[in-house]
Amino acid sequence: MSAAEAPAAEAPLTTVTPARPVRRVSTRFFRSELRLIFGRRRNWAGMALLAAVPIVIAIATKVSTPADGPQGGDFFASITSNGLFVALAALSVELPLFLPIAVAAIAGDSIAGEANTGTLRYLLTVPVHRTRLLAVKYAAVVVFAFAVTLLVAAVGVAIGLALFGAGPVTLLSGTQVGTGPALLRLLAVCAYLAVGLCALGAVGLFVSTLTEQPMGAAIAVTMLCVTSFILDAIPQLGWLHPYLLTHHWQDFGELLRDPVNLGGLRAGLLSAAAYVVVFLSAAWARFGGRDVTS
Repeated sequence: MSAAEAPAAEAPLTTVTPARPVRRVSTRFFRSELRLIFGRRRNWAGMALLAAVPIVIAIATKVSTPADGPQGGDFFASITSNGLFVALAALSVELPLFLPIAVAAIAGDSIAGEANTGTLRYLLTVPVHRTRLLAVKYAAVVVFAFAVTLLVAAVGVAIGLALFGAGPVTLLSGTQVGTGPALLRLLAVCAYLAVGLCALGAVGLFVSTLTEQPMGAAIAVTMLCVTSFILDAIPQLGWLHPYLLTHHWQDFGELLRDPVNLGGLRAGLLSAAAYVVVFLSAAWARFGGRDVTS
């Protein structure tokens, strides 16, 4: 060994560990799912029907005389004095059936639709982890639930203000608030109702993992919602009412009182959260062990 080679031989060997690339969280799958939901013509048609209800309510109230005008409760009776009540009346009318049908259709199609068209197996080989797939599907359902609720309210506010104008809003407790605070309360009502619809979406996602027929899943979830409303209307089943999915949906009226009864709202939010946890867990357990063949 030469003198020039000696230092090189005595130099300690160091192992260079390549830097691990930082994996960024991609929202591409989620954005693709939103485009799929909001890009379909049938979903646009459904949202158009939802938006048409407050328009029909406002026009019918405008052209009718006080004697034969709508007598559907405080919201309808207050429309002529303040256009903001058109949004509340529309939400109260659509809550028992129209809004649940819209959410049930999207949730029922989430997994069953992929299986029915034969794309579920290819989607899982991208690869997309099954837990992530369920999370993205449910997140899209949540976005849709909030979107349709806000759509009905926004159209109701626009047509109501155009036909009847605005002014001080008399709350259910008898006190009056300005237009700004009233709009904030309306947004809170939309958020509360959307949370309840998200619980229905969790049920729909679970049902969607049980079948390959999206229409059947949507019908099953809608029937479950209607049954819940029917059972909630039977006084003899009072012991069952607190556990029903839709029992607390009508509690949004607490947001229209002064002061707001947070206790009543808390029960509704906890009930919705319980449904979400239980049925998302059931969907994960079912879908995680499901043999995807289509």
